[in-house]
Amino acid sequence: MDSRSSSDGHNSTPDSPSSTFSSSSSAVHRALQLIQSDDQDSKLQGAQEIRRLTKTSQRCRRQLSDSVGPLVSMLRVCGSPESHESALLALLNLAVKDETNKIKIVEAGALEPIITFLPSQSCNLQEYATAALLTLSASAINKPVIGASGAIPLLVEILRHGTPQAKVDSVMALSNLSTHPANLSIILEAKPIPSIVSLLKPCKKSSKTAEKCCALIESLVGFDEGRTALTSEEGGVLAVIEVLENGSLQSREHAVSALLTMCQSDRCRYREAILKDGVIPGLLELTVQGTPKSQTKAHALLRLLRDSPYPRSELQADTLENIVCNIISQIDSDEQSSKAKKMLADMVQVSMEQSLRHLQQRALVCTSTDLPVSTCTSEVSLK
Repeated sequence: MDSRSSSDGHNSTPDSPSSTFSSSSSAVHRALQLIQSDDQDSKLQGAQEIRRLTKTSQRCRRQLSDSVGPLVSMLRVCGSPESHESALLALLNLAVKDETNKIKIVEAGALEPIITFLPSQSCNLQEYATAALLTLSASAINKPVIGASGAIPLLVEILRHGTPQAKVDSVMALSNLSTHPANLSIILEAKPIPSIVSLLKPCKKSSKTAEKCCALIESLVGFDEGRTALTSEEGGVLAVIEVLENGSLQSREHAVSALLTMCQSDRCRYREAILKDGVIPGLLELTVQGTPKSQTKAHALLRLLRDSPYPRSELQADTLENIVCNIISQIDSDEQSSKAKKMLADMVQVSMEQSLRHLQQRALVCTSTDLPVSTCTSEVSLK
């Protein structure tokens, strides 16, 4: 039954689960026959069918796993651009949300032909190859293999000169690959930070693109070359601060971690660079509204941004308000100082409201039980 028939009009009867499964199995069998054919037109048709079947069906991805080898062979043959595009898209769909297929595709030798498409003059081939590497790089097992394949410098080149979509997929692939320690030095050697900053500046700071840019920057500023590159790039630190202020919770966590890493590595060198771009308001907000990890790192960074760090024992006794007031007094810009003071007042207000709600909740817990007073107090002190 044509799948379109069941969606036309109100009188059609949906296929039963058993007939749907039978139809699906038949389509899978036919696609495998086509892709394994010696006829190039049949192979092309098979690749297109596999792409269609695996677009949304996890079961079809499993059932069509045996098509990986023939699809990789299609990439290696000097065929038409249409043939290469269809094979790439079919492999891409097979790999989505399927760890086994991701690994199988790499083991079948797909990386070599995929990499040759990265510098392609065809925008479609370039985008599909980059998207394929993005998906394959999500597998921890594939990360060292991709890193050793020579793909990283080409991904950085795409980040510089690729299409808008290819740039986004490239930075996401590099972010995936950066979680494997051995890949970081290869990424650094390709000097990606100017291009990352160029991508980060205009993008929406709450977007996934901004999150991946900041995650990659966080990894790279763990090295002196990365820190130097970020501060040397005009607007580099400011772009990270803007994510700290307006990004998603995860993005803000990456941003504050990157800035803290820089300040911890060499406070004298990076303190002014961070302060002059107006980091204080965002840090203040993060101490109240960030994730627990972000809050801890925001407090730590605020302490490092002080003019004269105190010994540890004295620092522990200091209040956040005193730390911030000390910093605010050194800010030259009246606008930044005023904004920071307002943010501090708002932060204190939010903190007081949260404390009041917490006390009210505690009181309700205590008054709603028949426990002795001493037991109730003990419970409260443990929270």
